[in-house]
Order: sequence, then C-alpha cells, then structure tokens
Amino acid sequence: MKITIVTVGKLKEKYLKQGIEEYVKRLGPYAKVDIIEVPDEKAPENLSEAQMEEVKQKEGERILSKISQDTYVMTLEIEAKQLTSEKLASHMDSLATYGKSKVAFVIGGSLGLSDEVLKRSDFSLSFSKMTFPHQLMRLMLVEQVYRAFKIMKGEPYHK
Repeated sequence: MKITIVTVGKLKEKYLKQGIEEYVKRLGPYAKVDIIEVPDEKAPENLSEAQMEEVKQKEGERILSKISQDTYVMTLEIEAKQLTSEKLASHMDSLATYGKSKVAFVIGGSLGLSDEVLKRSDFSLSFSKMTFPHQLMRLMLVEQVYRAFKIMKGEPYHK
C-alpha cells in the first residue's frame, strides 16, 4: 500500500520531525509513506468570511494538485466519524482487499479544508472533537497508521 499524507504548512519543530521520521521508518515493511507539504496561504489574523473561504480555496487547490484520480482520500475533520484504532485498521484492510492501494490522508490548514477537498474525500475521519495543532496531528496520524498496520498483521504493539 502507498500512503500519502498531504498537509498544509511546514513542520518546523525538530522533536515532531524526529517522531514522524521514526514512525515512517517503522512503516517501511508495510507501506511506502510520502509526506507532502503544501504551502499555507499567508493571511492576516482577522479575516472576513470571504477571505477565509479564499484562503481555504487556494490551499485546497494545492492539496488537490497532489492527489491522483485513483487515490482513496481520507480527510481529517473535527466534525467527522471517530474510529477506534481497530476500526481504522479494519477500514484500511478492506481498502487493500478491494484494490485501493493508494491512500491519501489530508490535513488542512488552520482554517480547515475547502469545499472542493471535502467533495473529493472518500472518508471523513476525526481523531477527536478537540482541536490539535496541525504539526502534532501529523505525528498522531502517522502513529495511528503504523498501529493500524500492526493490528492488520496481528503483530504486537505496546498499549
């Protein structure tokens, strides 16, 4: 399986980069993982509704340009379906079973995802009703993908 994580913005924190690199390395035997960063749209602090939509649209265009037509897209959204780690593993296992070998996870910018990205999504996933920093979300996502593969393979993983 080829896993792509498309995310808005650059990751600056060294400790998060190290954690992500560790899980990507651990995922090596199970899947090829690519993390694609698209630039966030520079915007002032206080935006009008129209300006927020414009920012999301520009970031959305960048996101969609990185996703091929034959890719199964899972968007991370606060108001989406929450899964246990086992259910995520089961979902990913069924994707592999039915020939969906390219899976992209999408993490939007600070304002969220554009309507175009949401329409392209095959599955909306929420980690929590809480808001997490986008940089931390990358680490949490790659850890959960690794955990899903361990569960799928019936291999032990620390609890």
